[in-house]
Amino acid sequence: MDRNTLLAFFLISIVLVLTPKYIELVSPTPDRVSTINEPSPDTTATPTAIKTNVAPIEIINKAPNPLNNSYSEEKSTEIITDLYSMVVSSTGGGTIKSFKLNKYFTSDSQAVELINNNNNLVLAGKDLDGEPLSLLGPWELITHNKNRTNNTQELIYKKEVFDGQFIYKNISFYQDNYLIDVGLDLSGIANNIYRDVSFGWGGGLSPTEKNLSDDLYYFNSYVYQGGELENLKVDTGDSENKRFNGEADWAALRTKYFAMAIIPKTPDHIESANLSGRGDSVEVYGASFVFDPTNKTDFRLYVGPLEYDRIKSLGVGLEAIMDFGWSFIRPISKGVLYALKKMHGFIPNYGFVLIVFAFLVKLIVYPLTKKSYQSTSAMQALAPEINSLKEKYKSNPQKLNQATMELYKARGVNPLGGCLPMLLQMPLLFALFQVFRTTIELRSEPFIWWITDLSSPDTIFLLPFNVPIYGNHVAVLPILMVISMFVQQKMMAGAAQQPQQKTMQYFMTGFFFLMFNGFPSGLNLYYTLFNVLTIAQQKLIPPDTQTA
Repeated sequence: MDRNTLLAFFLISIVLVLTPKYIELVSPTPDRVSTINEPSPDTTATPTAIKTNVAPIEIINKAPNPLNNSYSEEKSTEIITDLYSMVVSSTGGGTIKSFKLNKYFTSDSQAVELINNNNNLVLAGKDLDGEPLSLLGPWELITHNKNRTNNTQELIYKKEVFDGQFIYKNISFYQDNYLIDVGLDLSGIANNIYRDVSFGWGGGLSPTEKNLSDDLYYFNSYVYQGGELENLKVDTGDSENKRFNGEADWAALRTKYFAMAIIPKTPDHIESANLSGRGDSVEVYGASFVFDPTNKTDFRLYVGPLEYDRIKSLGVGLEAIMDFGWSFIRPISKGVLYALKKMHGFIPNYGFVLIVFAFLVKLIVYPLTKKSYQSTSAMQALAPEINSLKEKYKSNPQKLNQATMELYKARGVNPLGGCLPMLLQMPLLFALFQVFRTTIELRSEPFIWWITDLSSPDTIFLLPFNVPIYGNHVAVLPILMVISMFVQQKMMAGAAQQPQQKTMQYFMTGFFFLMFNGFPSGLNLYYTLFNVLTIAQQKLIPPDTQTA
């Protein structure tokens, strides 16, 4: 292995070592809040985030309901669509007790449940005396409409807040998408309450993945305001609130693969947006809006998977919460995802899709790898002459460098020619890492035999103890990957190797194994096959042919 190749692998190792920090930069670790923050009376229309390090205020009605309503008992309604099954409670005028996705399952084959607790879709406000309104008790379910023509359902609730004065909430569900429309009508009590009324989601989202720490890593909360994405993420044991004054396009909570977003239909009715987070053992986030109750206010709710095309089709920029890497990486990541999904339309197994994809990428980067092999072969051919120069000018390093550069120039050899083509592939490496690890399309997708989830390591058994860096699982594909990498390095190194080169080769093999052991099996499958194709290229196309 020549010095240029060693430099290339050293640079790659630096990239991989810095990958966790990179992921943390582009996807900061979030936390969750199980409550909706009570807004401040100050609603100056300034797009400024106000941060407070106090515990979030739970919307709990401390004042007893002065009215003896006949609908004091909670009533639950089941809503079943093609995409989800949910239970809606009359408490709070239609809070969601359960939201199970019909097409996504946990590791024990149960439908994914997104509800952490039913502190969601709740209203909060104060009367003119500054006392909290009693809004969290059971509301009256006026009607449950089912429209078979357009496959929609609607729940309408009402609540008598003051004597003879009611508020209304209607919730509409659709058969073939994850959108839920929520209409709020507080005009009947608007003259008897403060104008600052909040509506939002305070119960966070439930973890769904077997690897809890990996799932929690992506938990976050966001507000999209003035064309900029703001977020709130708290550390374990901390609580924090942020208020963003002025209009806001939407607020969202996410886990690794799923999201909840509240989208005001009339953003100009919004006076401020609020995020809250509490870093318990399971993080909880909340998001709410403060609005003027004098007019009927409508919100659109999205609860479902983080599918790029689906959330982009909403047309509000919600796809900004997805992790596609740095700005120069994102187009490549989106292109990779698009290509994989298109191929999946013809090839039903994503494992075979990755095999075909590896062949296509190999064809695309063939000119780069060819150039790298040419440079490596040329440098190996010059090795005897370079060694002679070292012997001749061993006491004059400056003269040695000058003579070496003149030799490179005379033979038309670029000493960095073997490294640069490999470095040019780094953006693709990052893009593949982002797509394979964070996109829901590969979640729980099996390949063959023991590979049952391409988004997770292909673990065959667990160790009774945890090994630093390595973890506590034994996966097969990382072993195959580093074997193929080791063979590739041997072929590139040629017959003669210095002892330090051999040491570096063994070190890099072990280092890559530790790193890739925790990577998704889809990524390891791709790189294993890519290495095998590279070995085949080196074996079938001799250096003299490649330099032709």
